Amino acid sequence: MINPGFFSVIGIGIGAILLYAVLGVILMLLGFYAVDLTTPGKLNVMVREGLPNAVVVTAAGMVSMALIVVTAIYTSSGLLTEGLIQTAVFGIVGILAQVGAVRLLEWVMGIDIGAVLAADRMLPQSYVIAAAHVALGLVVAVAII
Repeated sequence: MINPGFFSVIGIGIGAILLYAVLGVILMLLGFYAVDLTTPGKLNVMVREGLPNAVVVTAAGMVSMALIVVTAIYTSSGLLTEGLIQTAVFGIVGILAQVGAVRLLEWVMGIDIGAVLAADRMLPQSYVIAAAHVALGLVVAVAII
């Protein structure tokens, strides 16, 4: 026999999943556009054109954004409204910190990110930038915890 409140719990759970999924997609898009706005050229165009460095750096950026968003969701409080707000705030702050740190690292290392992304062959610098995205995403994710 199913408890009387079972379907209510399922409904609330499905609603929470959908709300967090929508918020996660929004944060991922904000993260992508934060990376795009802070790099020369149109990143989405470079990715569509198959420029290998742009693809690698974008993929690493998306993974790092996902780490931040997942951690923000995981550490959010049990109440749905508070959890969504906490996820949004930590997600946005985390994305800004991560993007700023990567841009700073590129500047310190003297990497011309525009030239790297626009190159039609793989450049070693793109691996450094990609690794920085993932590493800083991990740092920000742990800082959220």
